[in-house]
Amino acid sequence: MRQTPFDIDSYRKQMQDLLADTPLQEVFWDALDFAVEAHHNQWRKSGDAYILHPCSVAKIMIEEMDISHPEILAAALLHDTVEDVEEVTGEVVQQRFGAYVQAIVEGCTKVTHVSGDKQQNSQRTHRKIFSGAALRPEVMLVKLADRLHNLRTLQALPKRKRQRIADETIDIYAPLATVFGLFSLKREMYNLALLYKYPKQGAKLNGQIRQMANSPLGLEIVQALRQSAKEYELPATITLRTKDLWAYYDAPNRILLKRIETPMEVLIVVDDRHSCYRALGVVNETFRPIPRTIRDFIANPKPTGYQGLHARAIIQGQKFLFKIRTQDMARKAQRGLFRNWSSRSGTPQRFVKEIQELFDVLSTNESFSYREVIAASGKKEVYTYTPQGDLICLPHRSTVLDFAFRVHTEIGRTCLGAMIRNSRVSVNHVLSDGAMVRIIRAPKPVRFEQHMINICQTPRARAELAKGFRVRRRKVTGRVGESLLRQEMLRYGFPFTIFEGEKLEMVLKLFRLENIDELYGRLGEGRLRLYDVMMRLKTEMFGGESPLYTPTGAFNKIELTTLDPVCVKLSSCCKPNPTAKDNCALLTEMGLSVHHKKCERLQSIKFRREDAVDILWRIRVTKVYLKQELHILKASRAEVMRVLGAIPADVEVTDLQMLSSYSTRQPAWQVNFKVPNLYVLQRALRHLDRSHLLYEFSLEC
Repeated sequence: MRQTPFDIDSYRKQMQDLLADTPLQEVFWDALDFAVEAHHNQWRKSGDAYILHPCSVAKIMIEEMDISHPEILAAALLHDTVEDVEEVTGEVVQQRFGAYVQAIVEGCTKVTHVSGDKQQNSQRTHRKIFSGAALRPEVMLVKLADRLHNLRTLQALPKRKRQRIADETIDIYAPLATVFGLFSLKREMYNLALLYKYPKQGAKLNGQIRQMANSPLGLEIVQALRQSAKEYELPATITLRTKDLWAYYDAPNRILLKRIETPMEVLIVVDDRHSCYRALGVVNETFRPIPRTIRDFIANPKPTGYQGLHARAIIQGQKFLFKIRTQDMARKAQRGLFRNWSSRSGTPQRFVKEIQELFDVLSTNESFSYREVIAASGKKEVYTYTPQGDLICLPHRSTVLDFAFRVHTEIGRTCLGAMIRNSRVSVNHVLSDGAMVRIIRAPKPVRFEQHMINICQTPRARAELAKGFRVRRRKVTGRVGESLLRQEMLRYGFPFTIFEGEKLEMVLKLFRLENIDELYGRLGEGRLRLYDVMMRLKTEMFGGESPLYTPTGAFNKIELTTLDPVCVKLSSCCKPNPTAKDNCALLTEMGLSVHHKKCERLQSIKFRREDAVDILWRIRVTKVYLKQELHILKASRAEVMRVLGAIPADVEVTDLQMLSSYSTRQPAWQVNFKVPNLYVLQRALRHLDRSHLLYEFSLEC
């Protein structure tokens, strides 16, 4: 492989011109010297000196993202040192460049020395990066510049790695560039990644796009607008832009489209804000706009800070988009709002706060796909209003609950629905552009169903729902963990007094926990295994001996008073009946996984006695919230009416439907009903058993 050295002197001169009179430059030049020495004699697959990469990342940030803060640029130069240079650690970076630079560098560093498959390792790495970006969004700015340079030099890598990086870019990094308002980066990332993912189709489309750039119709439109602007004495720069490969990507279906509705757009740049509205008048005079398509992003900027006026017109059967902006608006549209910015400088803008919320969700919750959250955050916006007229901008397909949480966390927690015009709608109602929303609140926090976390589009709503679910789960798992620990201590003959006074401090220190409730919670969720805890206590606290023999055989027992699916999962493999006494549960991080004891799937799972429990419900106090559905497989109308007529009085039958019939005399039936608790459900099922009707029932909870 031919090795190409890096011209560091030429790079210094270029960066001196770009940094000009920027204060605190010394940290950047010090980082450059440090990076050159650290990466000495390291080479990329392409044959280039490795130092080319971090230097190029810093240059992309200042040239193409308008980020000129020397410490952020220093972190860009150092972003690979901790990962790739054994002698360089986070502590070394902190001592030499300070805690701020260290935080950015460590946020960019991949997770190393972990077990599991490649996909799990990739997820851990991304969640670590997101965690760093939640504290310092600069982490993701460096990663975006890093990814762009890697895409520009991807040809030297094997095909499989190129495909993986392309997929990752399309799913994660290009949409995140959109979230940051870095539209120039977004377009180039998509264009490069899509060419690697769809080489033949992408090359063919690029050929069509090049031909379209010389479209006679497009050139006629530009000429007509220039003439009109001249007549109205409006100084303006008018150009035609053909949309690149990025615009042809259909993200939901993961395909490249052969054609799109608006393949070309006309960019009009004027001197000031007032001239933007004059230019809109010129456009409307010259080409009749499509009704209700004019968008004013100057008065109502997008969350990314994007400003401009948009108008659409159909000219000779083809749709065109006109974008009108000032020079400063045009710069922000390409490079975002990060000029002279740093998270160290004062209170963060609302835009930055929302980005931090997004990364906080991505880094802390594994109950949903971070790819889906990123995709939702980068979607087209809808503009909604409070009854007072305050503008609330939300991602496309946002719900009433998204709106409520965006207004205030407490309003979200107590949201029952909303009034839009004169109609009441539910919390999962999808909002449309221009809706004025009045939230209807409950006097206390609402118990939301788990599926809402996948319906909501905003990071804040998802984060608050996930937090609420964790609190609900921990209430149950904490009690379960305490019960299990007490039972196991009795089995070993250990006194429970070790969890009092000074001994409690020793136990907590042993497991690196802050309080006893955390120990109970981790045991109940299976994140700390009961067997491991007992062995550790036996060794450290009782000299490796216990008064009783090590227990075997029977499971510990727990009693529950809830069916909340946040903490109790009734397994689909055996559909256990909570009113029966032959159930057991495995302890998992997502709650108790309940099985029938004779379940074949359970028999195939390898687990220790301590990882499972016998489970019973206190049926008189365990509430059943959801409407239930039961199927009678074969019965006459008279038989069904007789049985339902004698059903316990507390059972409320809400609906009865004939489904399909084996014969006209004995069809199948669907019965919908409500019960207040498990005790009433048990009585209802026993009544059905005595009737000898064939039926199927699976509890909804």
